[in-house]
Amino acid sequence: MDNLARPGSETNRRELVSKGIDVRHGDLRLASDLETIGPMDFVIDAAALPSVLAGVDGANSSLQLVQHNLLGTIHLLELCKRHHAGFLLLSTSRVYSIEALTSLSLDIQKDAFVVSDTTDPGLTDDGINENFSTAAPVSMYGATKIASETMALEYGLTYDFPVWINRCGVLAGAGQFGRADQGIFSFWLHSHLRRQPLKYLGFGGSGHQVRDCLNVRDLSQLVSTQIASGDRKNVPRTINVSGGQASAMSLKQLTQWCDDRFGKHAIQSSDEERPFDLPWVVLDSALANQHWNWKPEVSMNDTLEEIAVHAESNPGWLELSQ
Repeated sequence: MDNLARPGSETNRRELVSKGIDVRHGDLRLASDLETIGPMDFVIDAAALPSVLAGVDGANSSLQLVQHNLLGTIHLLELCKRHHAGFLLLSTSRVYSIEALTSLSLDIQKDAFVVSDTTDPGLTDDGINENFSTAAPVSMYGATKIASETMALEYGLTYDFPVWINRCGVLAGAGQFGRADQGIFSFWLHSHLRRQPLKYLGFGGSGHQVRDCLNVRDLSQLVSTQIASGDRKNVPRTINVSGGQASAMSLKQLTQWCDDRFGKHAIQSSDEERPFDLPWVVLDSALANQHWNWKPEVSMNDTLEEIAVHAESNPGWLELSQ
């Protein structure tokens, strides 16, 4: 189900229908739109205004953000309660505390920020684990996702249906609609190839800020395993799911990859500081490996290459999602 509000989403609908998938046009904010849905075995909640700027950038209101990201989830949980179906929430690394993340001790190595002190119990040598602080501020977007996580867990416990919560790193892959505030790897590659203006914002305009990358095909493998498992006992309900350190890359490193692949393109620098920007976010997915025998299989280079090939084959892709 999709309300098709995001530019370009109609393209996804045609692709899904061509594969024999029943796609319903509906809005999760309206409980009545779900009345004809079901029965089902599992619900995957991937619906959200997915940007940390949502509700504050003028494109959507704060109330729209809460209605999409929290009320929509509650309506889906009511659906699961009614049909005793499992529920899987795709959450985000942005549930982790902005204040804690901006206070990390960082060094610069090979044109990228690296953490120099991992004594925090929420940090390991592999990144941020599930014990890292989720205290406010986390942004309005992050707050709606934390609230959704909590409601999902409570519904599952109270009404006895399985709930799994995956806190994802930055999703990426061919066919993703990229924007500067969401889908940054896709946005950067498509923009670089088209010689569109690109800019390093904040942190001295260096481009040293780092994110990890999660190929959607790796995520789909975990989701399939979780759904097939039903309701396993003694397994953490909330886990990080990410490419981790092996997929971590700074914007400057990403530009270097693009320069090698597409030819050089000048990037502007700006000292502009934005309130929700973070210098370094890399997730440790050890729990996913320990309890689900899952680890990412698609390398960072392969993910970038598949985006590059898609970008070369779809010259108007950026315009579709603006």
